[in-house]
Amino acid sequence: MIETPEAGFTPRTVTVSDGEKVILRDILIGEVWLASGQSNMEMTLNGRNNNPTMYANEAIALAGQYPAIRFATIPKTRTYEPQEKAGGRWQVCTPANSPDFSATAFFFAESLHKSLNVPVGIIASSWGGTPVEAWLDRQTLESYPDTTLNKELRKAERPLLMYNAMIHPLANYVVKGFIWYQGEANVSGYKVYAERLRDMVTLWRKLWNNPELPFYYVEIAPFAYNNNGDDTRAAYLREVQFKAQKLIPHSGMISTNDLVEPFEFNNIHPRNKTDIGKRLAFMALNKTYGYERVAAHGPEYSSMEVGEGKIILTFDHVGGGFNRIDGIEGFEIAGEDRQFLPARAVVVRGR
Repeated sequence: MIETPEAGFTPRTVTVSDGEKVILRDILIGEVWLASGQSNMEMTLNGRNNNPTMYANEAIALAGQYPAIRFATIPKTRTYEPQEKAGGRWQVCTPANSPDFSATAFFFAESLHKSLNVPVGIIASSWGGTPVEAWLDRQTLESYPDTTLNKELRKAERPLLMYNAMIHPLANYVVKGFIWYQGEANVSGYKVYAERLRDMVTLWRKLWNNPELPFYYVEIAPFAYNNNGDDTRAAYLREVQFKAQKLIPHSGMISTNDLVEPFEFNNIHPRNKTDIGKRLAFMALNKTYGYERVAAHGPEYSSMEVGEGKIILTFDHVGGGFNRIDGIEGFEIAGEDRQFLPARAVVVRGR
């Protein structure tokens, strides 16, 4: 075991020898996080086809300001047996390298780096279109009655394979925690998603031999998953994502509904990865690094009472209050016929 120096910006050289000397140069000591999920985590600063990343050009142009941010992107690999080694290499944050960095993870790292004033490393291990089952081990999957290792499925949809090749071999690398952006591939299985996400986090924490590793994740966007535009499965998936916070200790979900533009309803890859990365960083700063005055949550529904011709809703995490007293949009109300109609919502002072 090699004793780790304090975090800092002085490059280190590590020499290892078992008879044949290996020299590792330009090593920085800092905070390392594992970023994983499907295409929204995989989406780079360079964007995807017809899916540009907001503010990407500025981020790429100024990337050289952050030589202490380092990325290691794990190449897409699938195996039926757990691996001990993975591909990929550490890259310095530069205008030449940064276009291929996960956009969400980059803005997360940028915010942490600025706030903590230490180097930040990101191990990015994602694959577009993958369900949560792809990131679980064989033993866990065998306990699910509806899951088989079906080789006829599309590559990205097959269970087990990404865990074996892209997570298992990373466990010898110490990480501070996990950030996760996934769920779109599980909208049809929303009823079991929260429990399977919990199982995945439990598995990963066991793999890293640390039951308290933080796990912060992203609410999926309100994308229209069918051609009718009235698909409710995504709403149910978002609901179970929210509830999963109660199942998974040392976890938290950041909301994204307000970060999606109206024209993106038919775009599964929202462009605003800047604020998503920042919100993940705010949560890490609050919950992991002890920055208690940095807000980690938006307003969250707590309780309801009905009476005197109105419904009074109570919310947690409102901080200094809402940014308006009246004219709040998005609330609806239904009677016994379950037909929802727009409702006027106002902030009640003094409650």
